[in-house]
Amino acid sequence: MKDWNPVLGDTDKPRYIEIAEAIHADVMRGLLAPGDRLPPQRAFAQRLGVDFSTVSRGYAEAVRRGYIESFVGRGSFVKAPEEAAEGPDPKRASEEDPMMNMPPEPDDPELVARMQGGLAHVAANLLPVLRYQSVTGSVADREVAAGWLAANGIAAEAADLAITPGAHAAIHAILSVLGEPGMAVLCEDVTYPGLRAIAARLGLRLIGVACDDDGMVPEALEEAITSQWPVAVYLNPTLQNPTTRTVPEGRREAIAAVLRDHDMPLIEDDAYVFVASDAPRPISDRVPGLGWHVAGVSKCFGAGLRLAYVRVPKPEMMGAFSQSLRAMHVMASPMSLALMGRWIEDGTAEAVQAFVRGAARERQALAAKVLAGCDVLGAPEAFNLWLALPEGTSRAEIMVRMAGRQIGIMPSDAFTVAGAPQEAVRVCLGGPIGMEQLASDLRALRDAVTRKDWLG
Repeated sequence: MKDWNPVLGDTDKPRYIEIAEAIHADVMRGLLAPGDRLPPQRAFAQRLGVDFSTVSRGYAEAVRRGYIESFVGRGSFVKAPEEAAEGPDPKRASEEDPMMNMPPEPDDPELVARMQGGLAHVAANLLPVLRYQSVTGSVADREVAAGWLAANGIAAEAADLAITPGAHAAIHAILSVLGEPGMAVLCEDVTYPGLRAIAARLGLRLIGVACDDDGMVPEALEEAITSQWPVAVYLNPTLQNPTTRTVPEGRREAIAAVLRDHDMPLIEDDAYVFVASDAPRPISDRVPGLGWHVAGVSKCFGAGLRLAYVRVPKPEMMGAFSQSLRAMHVMASPMSLALMGRWIEDGTAEAVQAFVRGAARERQALAAKVLAGCDVLGAPEAFNLWLALPEGTSRAEIMVRMAGRQIGIMPSDAFTVAGAPQEAVRVCLGGPIGMEQLASDLRALRDAVTRKDWLG
C-alpha cells in the first residue's frame, strides 16, 4: 500500500474535487505509480482531517475520471496514465437544479465502478439500442421490470406493464386517455408540482382534497367525488412529495373502499416505492380494474434515468395508453432500458437502492439534529423535509436568506392546490451536496428560521 500524503490545493473547489485532482497530479509527477494501492478511505480521512464521505466522494470522482480503479474487497488502485481518461467532458458539466428532489449520489468508488460497468453492457449492444423499439418496452424488458417490482413487493405481470420515459410522461399519457379539457381531477391539497403542470397543459381542473396526518381523508374524498364527478383521483401515497407522509394500511383500505364504491379510476404515483423499505401494499392493488400504478426509477437511481414501470388496470386500456405515449414520447430510451435492465440482473440496482436508503437515513439524522426544535416533517428514508415556519417568518424571507446555498429549498406555493399556501418550505437533502456542505446549509437554514443572526 502506498504511503501517500498529498498536498491539497488552496482553492474554492470542493474538497472531494481537490482529492481527485491531487491523485492525477501526483501520477503525473511520478509520486504515484500505476498499480499503487491508495490508502483506505477512513484512515486517509483521518490523515487529511476531513470526514469519510469527502474522501469517499473524492475516490469516486477519481474513478469517474479514470485516474484509479476500485475492486470490491481489494481497494482502489492507480491506473497507468495512458489508460486514464482525460477527465470529465466540460460539455457534460453538471447543471443540476437544486430545487428538484434528488436522491443522494453514490460516493463509494466500488459502487460507482459497478454502475459504470453497466455501460459496458450497453456498449456491447450499441446498434440494437439505437433502433426504434416498442412504445411500451420489449417483452424482455417488461419481464425484467416485473421481476424487480416483485422483489419490491409489487405484484405485476409483464403483459400488464408498460415502460414509459419517466413517471411524468406516464401521468400525462394516463390523463390524456381519461380526461378532456374542463374535467376535474382530485388530488391531495398539497401535492406534486408536476401534476399541476400536466393538468394545466391538458386543461384539467385540479381539486385538492383535505388530508390529515394519515393522508387523504376518506369522507372528504367521498364528498369531492359526488360533488365534482372527477375523471380520476391522483395520489402519491408513499413518502409523499413534499410532506414525506406515507399513507398507512388502514387509510389505504378506506380510500380504496371509496374508490370501489364510485368505480373511480386511481392514478397511484409511487415515485418513492423503490426508496421506502416498508411501504404498505399499493392502493391500486385494492381497486381491480381501476388502479394505474406508476413506479418511477428516478427517485432511486437518478433523474437522468427517465423510466417508469406502469401497471395498466385493464388489458383493453393498453392500446389507448400506448397511442397516447407514442404521440407524445415515441418510446422510452432503449439505452436507459438496457442500463437499468443490466443493473437489475447483476445486482447493482439492489446495491444502489441500499445505498440511497442508508444515505437518506444518515441525512435525516443530521437534519433532525441540526433542526431540533423546528417544526419539521420527515421520514427515515425520505431525502427531503417539510419545514413549517414559525409565526412572523415568511417563506419569502427564507428563500431570500438561503439564496446561493447548495441545499435545495422550494416554497409551499409550488405544491398547494387548495386554500392559501402554508408558511412552509420543502428542504431537499439529496443530490450532489456532500455531508459537510449539507450540515453547513442546514445550520444556515436553522438560523434563518429562528432569525438568530438577522440584522434587520
